[in-house]
Amino acid sequence: MFVVTGGAGFIGSVVIAELENNFPNTPIAVIDWLEEDDRWKNINKRTVSNIIFPEDTFEFLEDHQSEIKAIIHMGAISTTTETNVNKIVEQNIGYSLDLFDWCTENDIPFIYASSAATYGEGENGFNDSIDPTHLKKLQPLNPYGFSKHMVDKAIIQKNEKPSQWVGLKFFNVYGPNEYHKGGQKSVVAHAFKQIQETGKMKLFKSHHPDYEDGMQLRDFVYVNDIAKNIIWFIKNPQVSGIFNQGTGKARSFKDLTIATFKAMNLPENIEYIDMPENLQNQYQYFTEANMNSFNHVYKKHEGKEYKPTSLEDGVTDYVQNYLLKSDSYI
Repeated sequence: MFVVTGGAGFIGSVVIAELENNFPNTPIAVIDWLEEDDRWKNINKRTVSNIIFPEDTFEFLEDHQSEIKAIIHMGAISTTTETNVNKIVEQNIGYSLDLFDWCTENDIPFIYASSAATYGEGENGFNDSIDPTHLKKLQPLNPYGFSKHMVDKAIIQKNEKPSQWVGLKFFNVYGPNEYHKGGQKSVVAHAFKQIQETGKMKLFKSHHPDYEDGMQLRDFVYVNDIAKNIIWFIKNPQVSGIFNQGTGKARSFKDLTIATFKAMNLPENIEYIDMPENLQNQYQYFTEANMNSFNHVYKKHEGKEYKPTSLEDGVTDYVQNYLLKSDSYI
């Protein structure tokens, strides 16, 4: 049995689809709450053995300990605008470390979602080193990033760990099954809706002298790549550590928007608008995953370079095979 926390969420549900493809005879248990939005639609196509509420996690784990092959921990309060820090501490930090300790005690592989939000403005780079001195330098900009950073540091410091433990620092993930996320959806999803409704896309003007309007840069990574890489770790249990999950190539919001217009077979029409003042002082103009650590272990075991999905190919697949379809779920 695989246990996926946050299994009805964006990344978690795509991971479950990939688990089904690779391990068709292995049951999958989902740990999540479903009452607040349409996340249940994300797992409507999936065959799951159990749906467990988070408060019942450890009772379920104890009852099924001998059956569990790995825990994939994607569940968290993921909104970067959440201001209830105590709630974040309880659900993102305490729950994660309790799961880690349980996996350590029972020697069960533990793969969990960290975040590029741990890097803050990126003033110390985007290197996924697990050196404690390096980690102490990172300055997250919001409680969400803080919670992920605290979990990373706590796990690194633990003397005892399961035989496999993997933290994944996700960069800007986009793709199917993110529809319930509202304002936290990817720029691709927002662009598609805006272009459908108005025929144009609005992007923030730049307030930084080194960047032209629309040329703010992000490492956009397709969710299918994330899911496939999690399967890769499961199939390579000798690999542990914290790894960036991006493409290693920063691209502009303008590039992404042009790719969306092209995938929709529509002419480009971009309007630049002023950025809200409250965002101007905390806006990231550049993120790019240093993929050296993951590339190293991947090449060591596969004998070839890791090749992520390009921005153009990912956006085209997302738009044409999901967003333009009546059934947009993976």
